[in-house]
Amino acid sequence: MTRVTSSLSWIRARLDRVGLTLSVLCAVHCVGTLVLVAGLGIGGSVLLNPAIHRTGLILAMLIVAVAIGAGALRHRRPAPFVIAMTGLTFMGGAMAAPAEFEEAVLTIIGVGLVAIAHVLNVRHLHRCNLHRS
Repeated sequence: MTRVTSSLSWIRARLDRVGLTLSVLCAVHCVGTLVLVAGLGIGGSVLLNPAIHRTGLILAMLIVAVAIGAGALRHRRPAPFVIAMTGLTFMGGAMAAPAEFEEAVLTIIGVGLVAIAHVLNVRHLHRCNLHRS
């Protein structure tokens, strides 16, 4: 049973790291898009494509559900889950924003919160693994 638990912890930790990386990449995409489109007037049709944002939100929801959801159920720590859900709400709300600037601001807030939730989840998982050793 310990081996299964160890494998699940390893998978969750990797998913948290993937989620954190995707959050950072999303924020870079948002800021870069604003700079390129507003500042230079290029790339709007590609960088502002709604399919990119829908795909990012779906990926974020799946990774949060597995990594942070499993952590919340196992450790009964609501903070990472609540923070991640708040972040996903901002990200979902950004898709309904009337303009690119508002969408970028809401998305950056959302991915920032999701990233914080992943960091908290990784830290708690690391502490739990230290106590088991």
